[in-house]
Amino acid sequence: MEKLYYWIALRFTFGIGNVIYRNLITYFKSPEKIFQADPDELRKVAGITTKAIEAINSFRPNPEIDRELKLIESNNITLITLNSPYYPENLRNIYDPPPFLYVKGALKKEDRDAVAIVGSRYASEYGTRATEEISRSLASRGVTIVSGMARGIDSYAHQGALSVKGRTIAVLGSGIDVVYPPENSRLYDAIASHGAVVSEYPMGTEPHSYNFPARNRIISGLSQGVLVAEASPKSGSLITARLALDQGRDVFAIPGNVYSYKSKGTHSLLRSGAKLVESAQDILEELQFKINACPKQAEEETIAAPPRLNLEAQEIYALIQNEPVHIDELIVGSNFSISRISSILLELEMNSMVKQLPGKRFVRC
Repeated sequence: MEKLYYWIALRFTFGIGNVIYRNLITYFKSPEKIFQADPDELRKVAGITTKAIEAINSFRPNPEIDRELKLIESNNITLITLNSPYYPENLRNIYDPPPFLYVKGALKKEDRDAVAIVGSRYASEYGTRATEEISRSLASRGVTIVSGMARGIDSYAHQGALSVKGRTIAVLGSGIDVVYPPENSRLYDAIASHGAVVSEYPMGTEPHSYNFPARNRIISGLSQGVLVAEASPKSGSLITARLALDQGRDVFAIPGNVYSYKSKGTHSLLRSGAKLVESAQDILEELQFKINACPKQAEEETIAAPPRLNLEAQEIYALIQNEPVHIDELIVGSNFSISRISSILLELEMNSMVKQLPGKRFVRC
């Protein structure tokens, strides 16, 4: 904790942004040496200003730093600095990496194979379903899913990875001890248990709107590619896509309904050269991850009804495809009574083979 004191102290120092912070660390190797340096030595660092030098040389112990360290320890948070071997390599190589990350959970070397999935907070049924399926498929092949734990697409991206016990990372626009949105507290705990929740903001920082554009550079920075699942023309997801391009990342987009306002942003990306995605395989082939890529045949075999189903259940399952089907259509197509149909659908749901949507409609999981 004593060494971390100076990392936090330098972060709290006037005039020290992310780029200058990295330049200082590159030159002096540690924050402690920076505070011991004289003005002439500090002037050798690229980009540093006279006011920043004065702030460093006039530094005095600050009780706020001690308070921050106590909060980190009491909340079981890990601080991973730029000098740490656990600092994400993808993120280290962007223009303005955060000097350290607050981490709840664990970052691993295999998280280098990561894809960010972002999109609208007010996602459609189509968008959430496509997001969850692609996230689940990528995570099942060993890809880490990165997102922002916001409402809508972000939440479904994390849930898709968690559903197959895959790794996922949530990047917050608040302090790591501030769960936002608050209804995602259970999701927060699940992500921390099967991946990591990270933030660059001090403990207790509220989720102010101006934090999120900066947060987005970390989402794209942690990843090798960014998938925009659904976005309006002014969506914050488009900021993430632009940051991804600036960082040399691949940008992907899922085509949407031409009549939907929520498809305007993704279609704009596609017209600008983003890669069209219909399935996880499109991303896997483009990024050429050296991971557990399942052969296509194995994917197709999972579509067939398992032999444990009786003939009636197999018949109903065959009537349910990838497009939502209403229960009335199942009754007409099978000639079963509504009570029998309901019983079979319940069995299929319990076996995670179908999913009920609003309005008594069903799709395959």
